[in-house]
Amino acid sequence: MPNTNDTRRRPQLALSGNQGGFTLIEIMIVITIFAMMAGGVAVALLPQLEKAKIKTTKTDAHALRSAAMLYVADNPRGCPSVEDLISERYLDGSRRTTDAWETPYQISCEDGDISVFSAGPDLEFSTEDDI
Repeated sequence: MPNTNDTRRRPQLALSGNQGGFTLIEIMIVITIFAMMAGGVAVALLPQLEKAKIKTTKTDAHALRSAAMLYVADNPRGCPSVEDLISERYLDGSRRTTDAWETPYQISCEDGDISVFSAGPDLEFSTEDDI
């Protein structure tokens, strides 16, 4: 026979108007914190991205210069263009022929010295940031 004076009762869940969850203010605070963290990461990484683009451009320019030197050694008639280097197979056609900012390289041959130039980040030649 069940005991009616049992002191152990099952807890009753009280339904009230305040159910568990987050308020709009709490969600907005969390989103703001995430946005500030993302902004901090972006500020830290953007200068590194620019440095990487400059380094890649310098490496590609050195490879173009080497190909141009081989071209001039075999064809002393003039200074090659990037298209000449590709068509005469001094440069692999799958290689980048533009800098990291998608500007074509310029090749200059003056007094036996071969130079390869990139316009740099400002995309204009004959400025301070040329590579």
